[in-house]
Amino acid sequence: MEALQIYIMIAIVALAIIALFLFGLRKGKKREKITPLTGLAFGFIIAGIVFIDNRWLGYSFFGVAVVLSVVDIIFKLRKK
Repeated sequence: MEALQIYIMIAIVALAIIALFLFGLRKGKKREKITPLTGLAFGFIIAGIVFIDNRWLGYSFFGVAVVLSVVDIIFKLRKK
């Protein structure tokens, strides 16, 4: 394995651990359901990490994830 592949695997494992802490370990508290836009943004982040070898494609995925996150925040603020 190349060093870049090892870094990508470490990043994916770190994101999975963070997701477990955020969604799996909050048993006593009321959970907010993840919105479809948030899930899609998370998927684009994972895709950006996987395709980081091709910089323009990887960074494009990160950009789409940021845009989806901002749109989701705007939708949530308008509901209140």
